[in-house]
Amino acid sequence: MADLLIEGLTKRFGGVTAVDNVSLHVADGEFVTLLGPSGCGKSTTLAAVAGLDRADGGRIQVGDTVYFDAARGLYRPPEARSCGLVFQSYALWPHMTVADNVAFPLTLRKVPGPERKRRIEEVLALVEMERYAARYPHELSGGQQQRVALARTLVYHPAILLLDEPLSNLDAKLRDRARAWLGELRTRLRLTTIYVTHDQIEALALSDRIVVMNGGRIAQVGAPQEIYDHPADPFVADFIGTTNFLPARVLTGAPEGGKAVLELADGQRLEVRAERPATAGSRVTLAYRPEQMRIAAEGATGATDGGAVLRTRITSRAYVGGLWQVGLDLAGAPLRLETRQPPRGEELHLWLPQAGGILFRGGADAAA
Repeated sequence: MADLLIEGLTKRFGGVTAVDNVSLHVADGEFVTLLGPSGCGKSTTLAAVAGLDRADGGRIQVGDTVYFDAARGLYRPPEARSCGLVFQSYALWPHMTVADNVAFPLTLRKVPGPERKRRIEEVLALVEMERYAARYPHELSGGQQQRVALARTLVYHPAILLLDEPLSNLDAKLRDRARAWLGELRTRLRLTTIYVTHDQIEALALSDRIVVMNGGRIAQVGAPQEIYDHPADPFVADFIGTTNFLPARVLTGAPEGGKAVLELADGQRLEVRAERPATAGSRVTLAYRPEQMRIAAEGATGATDGGAVLRTRITSRAYVGGLWQVGLDLAGAPLRLETRQPPRGEELHLWLPQAGGILFRGGADAAA
C-alpha cells in the first residue's frame, strides 16, 4: 500500500478547464471519495491518476513513485502505474470464465502457474465468488459481475485502488446490498482508495473523507459528518443531503456563536445562533435540514422550546412509507419537511430551532 499525493493538478479540454489546480493528499489505507455533479472534474481527476488522461499541469506521486510531473516533463504510462481501476461498466471478457477473467492480468504479468492459482482462489474468496469460478459473465447478476471486476483488479496487488462509479449500473436494492458489502471489504482491505461518485449516500456511508468538487475545483474536504453538519458554502449544503434555504435580512447582528435576529421577506422574525458572524443590515441565507424542522404543537406561537414558530403554506404532500414529505412556502421560499404527522389544512405552523441552522452571506443567489 502507499499514499497518494496530488499537487496543483490541472487538465484542460480545449478552452474548458476540467480540473483546476487540485491538490489532495490521501493517506496510506485511506478511503477518499470524490463527490460532485456531472462535469465537476472528479472522473477526470481519477483518469489523470490512472494515466488515462495526461494532465496539463501539476504533479502526482504514489508512495515513492512519481507518476506525473509537468515541470519535469515526466509521464508514466498507465501500464507502468500500480493502479487498480474499476469502471461502472464491468468490462468482463464474455468468452472467459470467472476464473479466467480474474487470471488475465496475472497472465499478462507472467505470474507462475501455482502462484496464479493461489491468488485467484484467494481473491475470489475475498469477494465471495469462489463458487462461481467456472461460470461465464452472462450467467451472473450485475452485482456478481461487479465483484468479478473488482477481483480482477485486486488480484495483482495494486498500490492504490481507483473506483469510478462502480455501483451505478445496479438497481436500487442491489446497490444498497453492494454498498454494504463494499463497506465490509474496505474495512478488511485497508487499501488506499479513490472512489468517484455523484451519489451522496455512497459517499457518506463508505468514506473516511469526502472531497466535494464543483467546477473543476475542490469546494470542501472533510469527514462525512463534518461535511454534512458544517458545509463550507451553499453548494456543498445543497449537494450533500437535502437543504432548505431561507433568504433573510439581519436585524440584530451577532459575533460568531452569538444570537442574531433575522427578518424574512413577509416580516416574520426569528432568533438564531450564528455559526458565523452576522452584520446588522446584511442579507443572509439561513440553511436548515428537513430533519431539523418539525410541525409546531397545537396553538404554539412565537419563540418556544429554544426555537421559533413561523406560519407557512402547504404546497404539496406525499406519503412515502413511514413519512410524509411536505412541500411548504415560507415567505416565498420553498421548503421541504419530513414528518410522521399527516399534514392537515392549507397552512402549517413550523418550528425551527435556534441552534443548528447555518448562516451564509448573501441572499437567495447564494443558495442557487
